[in-house]
Amino acid sequence: MINADQSELEKFSQLAHRWWDPGSDFKPLHDINPLRLDWIDDQCPLAGKRVLDVGCGGGLLSEGMCERGAAVTGIDLSEKALSVARLHLLESGQVVEYRKIAAEELAAQECSSYDVVTCLEMLEHVPDPSSTIAACAALVKPGGHVFFSTINRNPKAYLLAVIGAEYVLRMLPRGTHDYARFIKPSELLRWARSVGLDALDLRGMTYNPLTGRYSLGRDCDVNYLLHTVKNV
Repeated sequence: MINADQSELEKFSQLAHRWWDPGSDFKPLHDINPLRLDWIDDQCPLAGKRVLDVGCGGGLLSEGMCERGAAVTGIDLSEKALSVARLHLLESGQVVEYRKIAAEELAAQECSSYDVVTCLEMLEHVPDPSSTIAACAALVKPGGHVFFSTINRNPKAYLLAVIGAEYVLRMLPRGTHDYARFIKPSELLRWARSVGLDALDLRGMTYNPLTGRYSLGRDCDVNYLLHTVKNV
């Protein structure tokens, strides 16, 4: 059985045509993409690396990593999102391989094949995040790097990521997130360790509504990113 929620796939598929519009529902992704790209590239220089982007959507991160010199494959289960990603390559001139396949299925085909695996803003949208994490660990080479990002589960995260972002500031469509699927850092770290991924860096991402800017720091109360490396 594929580790995916059909309602989640349909939700993002309906918005897929607006993926590359920085003023659309995907504006937050456009705003945070430079931050997360710089962080990933600082932690593990992307140039010359074979990279897999799990849950690539319309290809925003995938193209960014390609621009940094990586050979990128992006996978997703939304055909509409992948179509948008492929179409945008005609405009950008970047070279990214996009495939409609689940991470678990690809792991069975290409075990230990990638230098870097990214899985950003996806874990909170799948029924079994531990399965996705295990697939990412299987796909990366020993000594390779896996990057995750997701949302913490606590009252502050609910207030800011759901009530604030979806209902007050209207930065995201209502229903984008399901609080019950948010993941505590302790849970993510435990799942990562159980499949041979050692944590190297944990960073929080915060948003200032007065300046409209995002920044990385040590506040992991809401959004956070984790950098891991696979045991050799």
